[in-house]
Amino acid sequence: MAASPQKVSESTVRRLSLYLRFLEEFEEKGVTTVSSEELAGRGGTTAAQVRKDLSIFGSFGKRGLGYAVPLLGREIRRILGLSRSWRVALVGAGRIGAALFEYPNFRTRGFRIVTVLDHDPKKVGRLWDGTRIRHVDTLEETLRETKVDIAILAVPEEVVQDVVDRVVSVEIKAILNFAPTQLRVPNDVVVNDVNMAMELEALSFALVNRALR
Repeated sequence: MAASPQKVSESTVRRLSLYLRFLEEFEEKGVTTVSSEELAGRGGTTAAQVRKDLSIFGSFGKRGLGYAVPLLGREIRRILGLSRSWRVALVGAGRIGAALFEYPNFRTRGFRIVTVLDHDPKKVGRLWDGTRIRHVDTLEETLRETKVDIAILAVPEEVVQDVVDRVVSVEIKAILNFAPTQLRVPNDVVVNDVNMAMELEALSFALVNRALR
């Protein structure tokens, strides 16, 4: 029996995403079967961890034979919710927003940016690959009209909480936040933060501590 999402750790989900990428690479090379040891070697973990991660959701391999690459790839896509298309709103048409809109892996993974919103009158009304940028004043109306599942927020820190409050008010339950601040949301709303400064600080820490060894 599959585990409920509440019982699956974030680290497990991230490893599943890595396994999927490795499986796609194996499939492109014509590899039909892969072992937990091979997946572990690519992911910097252990074979036992790979087997544990996968066993949460069911039995996908055969002892001594490994995993069928196409089948396991399909199962992980299903587990990650990638067997359907997700409608995404991008709030913020600045440099980060523009880069996110052009990111090709969103489309290949089933994430479709169906609307873009911004406050800059010089950007409002422009077309990005056929998608017209709308004014953020129409946010609630636009999100309802376009039936959005996920919101990406690429707006300044000083306005992001106001924006997220408006997003939550129209029952959007999944948010990707690029502003460097902790958002306050109801318990049933999931927020993933992408803080590039913190990522660089973690690298800085690693370099300093390597130098001290």
